[in-house]
Amino acid sequence: MPETNPTQIHATGEATGFIPAPGNDGKPITVIGTNSIRAGFDATCLQQALNARSAPGVTDLVLNPDAHAGYGAPVGCVLTSPTHVYPGPVGVDIKCSMSFLQMDLPADQVADKTVRRALINAILERTPTGPGRGQRSARKARKVGEELGIKAVTQGASAEVLHALGIPIEWAQRCEDAAHVAHDGTADTLALRLDWLRTNQFSNFLEKITQLGSYGGGNHFGECEIVRVLDNDRARSTANVFGLRDNCVGFLSHCGSRGLGHALASGQFRALQHKFAAWDIPLPGDDKELVYAPLGTVEADEYLDDMALGANFATVNHLLINALVLEAFQEIIPGVKGSLVYFISHNIARKELLPNGHGGFNGEGWVHRKGATRAFPAGHPSLAGTLFADTGHPILLPGNPTAGSVVMVADPGAEKSAYSVNHGAGRCMGRKAADRALDQKTVDDEFVASDILTNCRVYPKDEAPAAYKNFDAVLDSVKTAGLASEVARLKARFVIKDADASLRGAA
Repeated sequence: MPETNPTQIHATGEATGFIPAPGNDGKPITVIGTNSIRAGFDATCLQQALNARSAPGVTDLVLNPDAHAGYGAPVGCVLTSPTHVYPGPVGVDIKCSMSFLQMDLPADQVADKTVRRALINAILERTPTGPGRGQRSARKARKVGEELGIKAVTQGASAEVLHALGIPIEWAQRCEDAAHVAHDGTADTLALRLDWLRTNQFSNFLEKITQLGSYGGGNHFGECEIVRVLDNDRARSTANVFGLRDNCVGFLSHCGSRGLGHALASGQFRALQHKFAAWDIPLPGDDKELVYAPLGTVEADEYLDDMALGANFATVNHLLINALVLEAFQEIIPGVKGSLVYFISHNIARKELLPNGHGGFNGEGWVHRKGATRAFPAGHPSLAGTLFADTGHPILLPGNPTAGSVVMVADPGAEKSAYSVNHGAGRCMGRKAADRALDQKTVDDEFVASDILTNCRVYPKDEAPAAYKNFDAVLDSVKTAGLASEVARLKARFVIKDADASLRGAA
């Protein structure tokens, strides 16, 4: 990968800048980040951004402050196009997402370590962790058979699927997207596509369905939080609409489409790479992860269908996890009530109105967010008729367990970033580098000092807080750029991760 000089980022404000498009052909790459954040982008990340910007049909590319090198396109980027779809700027974990469950439980009810340990155990009895783990490894998991599994991946969070899994029907209203349809707008075409995949590609579909209601590995987690609503009028009124309860317990979850999504994405990369090789089509930046398909082609239709299947799995997976977590809390602390605040993706391509930079829109196109989160402010046309039309929707941003996480709401300035913000802190250290460089005792002692329990005998070093960027610096970039404002801070009380000490490969 060619080296790129980080000084090519030209500042336009305290927390904004740009990189000229390759050959100065088209709109420059928008960069969100203060001086310190911009200086921290590595050369590979910047070269990947330039490669992705040069792909046919791209009209806008944004680097968020958490951006770092990924496969093909950087993690932490946004790419828009009215004419093409691109698997790389979505990634292999289709619809990797965040969700937040708010409970009516006062913070002091989880102060006791014995209570927290019991909650961890009750959750693990219901929600497996680790690559390949499914319902059979958790004795109180919900069992999902073939018929219901097919409905879950073709219907998403339909009333029928939610009822069958014991998930509150009203939670579907608090999803960025409760269900995804095929390229032609139907669920029937998704069912036909799934039949083809099961015959030709996924003989182990039923095994993958057993992963519904599980976290997986890598950077995926479940985290018990204490909610601290900010002390200002806007934060308090917005928190009330969101359903956040100050000084009460909540639960933050990060996971995606598990083995099914990975298989769907990997299959699409292989299929498109084969076509590019057979047709001798040049790759942007000579990077095989930057394959693409023009809208309306068979290749684009198949990608959108497969992405929808993975996205539906991820949606049901999250909602089921939240239902199981609430059930676990109720087992340990009877009488607890909980409700979903929001479920929002950061690895997805969505058909949206494309901003024109002047407060209006240039029609519709596909917005690809890879490690980036949608950020629609109050009054955005796409929020009309939703619970969040007058406030903007909740934005769930994980930092790290010791630094905390945050709930934000978009400001009108989010237009400049294609109505997107970062998806978290972003890595500053690769997994293998973190495993080599960090001291295990230091990592574990940080959790002890912060009174944060985990399910891990030793916390995975490649997921240690020190492997990630400074969260407050990342948030400062978002706020200074005028993209979003804080509503509440989340303070971790315990964390559930993949307890396997070996390196994991999730994004």
